[in-house]
Amino acid sequence: MKAAVWYAKKDIRVENVDEPVVEAGEVKIKVEWAGICGSDLHEYVAGPITIPTEAPHPLTKGTAPVIMGHEFAGEVVEVGKNVTQVAIGDRVTVEPMITCGKCKACRQGRYNLCEVIAAFGMSGVGGGFSEYTVVSEDMVHKIPEYMSYELAALVEPTAVAMHAVKLSNLKVGDTVAVFGAGPIGLLTVQASFLAGAKKVFAIELSEERRKVATKLGAVAISPAESDVAEEIMKQTAGDGADISFEATGVPVVLEQAVNSTKMGGEIVIESLWESKPELDANSLVFKELNLIGSIGYRNIFPTVIDLIADGKLEVSDLVTKKIALDNIVEEGFESLLQEKSQVKILIKP
Repeated sequence: MKAAVWYAKKDIRVENVDEPVVEAGEVKIKVEWAGICGSDLHEYVAGPITIPTEAPHPLTKGTAPVIMGHEFAGEVVEVGKNVTQVAIGDRVTVEPMITCGKCKACRQGRYNLCEVIAAFGMSGVGGGFSEYTVVSEDMVHKIPEYMSYELAALVEPTAVAMHAVKLSNLKVGDTVAVFGAGPIGLLTVQASFLAGAKKVFAIELSEERRKVATKLGAVAISPAESDVAEEIMKQTAGDGADISFEATGVPVVLEQAVNSTKMGGEIVIESLWESKPELDANSLVFKELNLIGSIGYRNIFPTVIDLIADGKLEVSDLVTKKIALDNIVEEGFESLLQEKSQVKILIKP
């Protein structure tokens, strides 16, 4: 079968590989659609970041090269022994976290904080950028018959945004600022409105992405055309945002978020960082700001599936291109790097 395999930074190859074999407790899926995630892009541009290249991952026992792709949906075509919750023909999406189930975080149900967490499609095992893939039964979530596979492929990134909003102290009537209008930022805009935000600002350089944010109901601000903090203060009667979500991983943006948030407000960092940002701690102290981090998601996939399937979250607006697996490098990864108009690119294996 064909698959997109990560070998090293800037080295992803579409090649023929052996079709995976189902073992006991596993499910084989014919992948219908898969999405390129920001973390996939980080691995392409600056990796290895989380992909093991020398020592095997303690859970998966695997190393690179690895088939990429952790945002995907498809049809179950085979099940292994002892599989009871999934049947051949089921339409599914996959929650790609692999956890130990034994550490303190796992025992508390906070499995996204597992001490040795692995990601399907990254941690030496995977992935969704292939014609077929095999996952553990407990990673599979059924989707309704009326939900398209394209929408189901967007459940995973939506769960990231929903978890961040759920983790925050956002209350009905609050004003929110979302820094970055990539896929996670735009999904955070929607999740904020769903949680009761009265007004949401979306701060983004790309004009095309600002248009999508505006379509979703946000007030779009270009940091190239105005001072972000001044503009937000102006539009909030000098108060600032109640909650700010940082979804870029760019150091200067974190500073903008601090300056744009009201006294006693909260900043939620959703992004992963390639570098260590500098931050004036006094800027947090003097405003008594709460700064929290949000990673992945937990116990939220079924809710997200329902919200998308029932039209409560209009995630289809994020899809800007659909391509074949053969073109994943030039039309996928390189397109995301070079074309700021791109938001979410879906792959058809």
